[in-house]
Amino acid sequence: MKNVTIERSTVEEAIAAALEELHAEKEEVQIEVINEPSKGFFGLIGSKDAKVKVTVTNGPEERTKKFFDVLLKKMEIEADYQVDFSDNVLKVDIVKIGEDDKGIIIGKRGKNLDEIQFLLNLIVNKGRENYVRVIFNVEDYRAKREETLKKLAAKMADKCRYYKHKVRLEPMNPYERRIIHSTLQDEKDIITYSEGDEPFRKVVIDLK
Repeated sequence: MKNVTIERSTVEEAIAAALEELHAEKEEVQIEVINEPSKGFFGLIGSKDAKVKVTVTNGPEERTKKFFDVLLKKMEIEADYQVDFSDNVLKVDIVKIGEDDKGIIIGKRGKNLDEIQFLLNLIVNKGRENYVRVIFNVEDYRAKREETLKKLAAKMADKCRYYKHKVRLEPMNPYERRIIHSTLQDEKDIITYSEGDEPFRKVVIDLK
């Protein structure tokens, strides 16, 4: 568990500084006051700052590890994963997993991957004032999927030009739709928009 020891003029200032350094909130930590502040002799000689030790016990990383340890055990999947939390972004990457189990975790077109990310997002942000963005990936699947979608967008735009009528893509989640829109946003003769309701909302590619 991560911890820091901080000295400041008051206990409150020391705790605030520790929370800032740890990127944690007060409800997620254990606080140990090592020294109370003292003014010393005549308020000058021998004065001491407050000293506290703050340990993260239930922060985003700790919640994530508990969640994944239980999830993988329940699914009877053996996998190695890494957790990185910085700048209010939590990244979870499964770096080692069998091919069959990888397919189960990812699901059709990443459906299970997105659902696990959604659940983790709820768990990590429960009770927090500062929102944490959660990104869950399996062996760089999202980068490969993004490249596939970019190629699909270009191909379908060419099809739209050739046949001179709109092309509707398969239903996609918001993240994947944004990739299509972004890929084609600079095309002078092409316009994209989304239609339908979740989870069947899809991108439409049309001529301007």
